Amino acid sequence: MHVVVNPCPSTHRQTLISQTEYAKKLRPLMPPEAFIPDRGKVGILLINVAILVLGWSIASYLDQWAWYMLWLYLPLALIMGNSITVLIFSTHEVLHSGTVKNSFLRSLLSLLGWTMSWIPPTFWKVVHQREHHNKTNSLQDPDRNYLQSQPQSWGKWIHNLFAPSAEVHPFWFAIGMTSSWGVHTFRNLISVLLFNDGLGTLAPVTLQVSTKERRSIAIELLAIATIHLGICWFIGFHPVKLLLGYFLPIWIGYSIAMFYIYTNHLICQMTDVNDPLINSLSLRVPKIFDLLHLNFSYHTEHHIFPGMNSDYAPMLRELLQTHYPDRFNLLDAKAAWHLLLHTPRHYQDDYTLTDWHGQKAVPCPLQVENRMP
Repeated sequence: MHVVVNPCPSTHRQTLISQTEYAKKLRPLMPPEAFIPDRGKVGILLINVAILVLGWSIASYLDQWAWYMLWLYLPLALIMGNSITVLIFSTHEVLHSGTVKNSFLRSLLSLLGWTMSWIPPTFWKVVHQREHHNKTNSLQDPDRNYLQSQPQSWGKWIHNLFAPSAEVHPFWFAIGMTSSWGVHTFRNLISVLLFNDGLGTLAPVTLQVSTKERRSIAIELLAIATIHLGICWFIGFHPVKLLLGYFLPIWIGYSIAMFYIYTNHLICQMTDVNDPLINSLSLRVPKIFDLLHLNFSYHTEHHIFPGMNSDYAPMLRELLQTHYPDRFNLLDAKAAWHLLLHTPRHYQDDYTLTDWHGQKAVPCPLQVENRMP
């Protein structure tokens, strides 16, 4: 597929349509079962927890392996890394869909699912459900690119250093794939736990939470840290055990997740109306990855119906291609990454990307010619 960045994107002239308008039109065209919570996703979550426990159990014996046999653990580390990604995606879907109604079980499952990604469940509700989904890629969205005009905080500096762009150094890009998830979480947690005044500059948007939410986030974060300490104790505080059994799966899991997450919105324009077809991007990936990762590549579809069973995302994609073919941002993963790596990573304005110094002006590049049908 030949990708061309249009110097005068037609999205400048498009009328924005809100998420609720899309949902109102498309909901009657979807089968009712698409919106019934899928308890099977809870099973997937628990299976991947079991895979991690098995991997850690084996890692606890790595100090007894001959050094030349340690490579045999690498395939298991890869499987464990994928399980961490699946925990992120399955917990994300389970909580959006309201699969678990009992509040205690829901809290327990949330903590279980988010622990490996260091996300306190209350924090996830604030950042993702309340802020990101209602203010997607707007000036108020904590998940957007930084503005070039924003103060040059260490959070912005790390984003500039790590995020895929035309300027990123390959070494820092590789480090960023393994750690950007943690940096995003850390900078937002600091904002709400240490400041919570809406005036900070660490994140693209500084969040404020209630006193009750702040207390819950702190308690949940302490519980998560305790669990991680327990995992390290269970594996054994040995360099090889920790490197192969703890850190390597986490690095792999975060890298897989960031492969998708970087493409979700960062090359889209900002919008003051939450228009998922303009401010979000869906990917085409090989079917095996959609099977493994619960159709997470169907990201615009998720923003239309956050609570939808992801098994029905392909059906919704067909409807979007039928009813909104000139608005729907859909690219092969390779093409999306080409655009990420050939554009700067800060917003100059709603429609323009620029670099750290503001010396470039590149239109947000999702006007793509020769799209595959």
